[in-house]
Amino acid sequence: MKRALNILVFLVVGALVSVIFLQVFINQTSAPYIKSELSALQPAYTGIVLGASVRPDKSLSPILKDRVDAALKAYRLGTIKRFLLSGDHGQADYDEVNAMKIYLNDRGVPDGDIFLDHAGFDTYDSMIRAHSIYQVNDAIVFTQSFHQPRAIFLGRHLGINLQGYAVDPIDYSPASSLQRREWLANVKAWIEIHIEQRPTFEGDATPITGDSSLTHDQ
Repeated sequence: MKRALNILVFLVVGALVSVIFLQVFINQTSAPYIKSELSALQPAYTGIVLGASVRPDKSLSPILKDRVDAALKAYRLGTIKRFLLSGDHGQADYDEVNAMKIYLNDRGVPDGDIFLDHAGFDTYDSMIRAHSIYQVNDAIVFTQSFHQPRAIFLGRHLGINLQGYAVDPIDYSPASSLQRREWLANVKAWIEIHIEQRPTFEGDATPITGDSSLTHDQ
């Protein structure tokens, strides 16, 4: 019994050390590509906005609104030319991507500059589909700093020359719970990369340089 307990403790400690090491590794390797000022970014053709929760009235949650607002600012400055809005539209009554599109339309962005990825169910799906379906080669991803390392890690490993703009106008508390979630999500991301996980949904190529209307009204 004592030996079994020692083995169990060893395995638990080993798992915790591995999770912490992976967190440090992802943070350090992603850090050079994450900026907190738009002026520090190299212009890119595509701005990837990662989805987050939408309210029942179809308005954007604060965390999602900040992502879209940051991408809109980059667009107006000429830092990006087209939007790839990637989020969850897996059910008819829940739609992150069209909520983002309507928000941008209301602020003067034409449909022609907005591509919608309706199957961006998580960060991995968003990034692999950005590269394989939308044929994105260089991009800036817009999300909060706690999420940026994983987004950059995934995007760059999947073949995108990816930079990140850390969207943090307010404090998203509780930070500790968000951080703990990222530790587990980093493990999932590492596994997905190494087993070459396919996205939940695949599809025909729809180049980001082409006709955005093919991605609308789905």
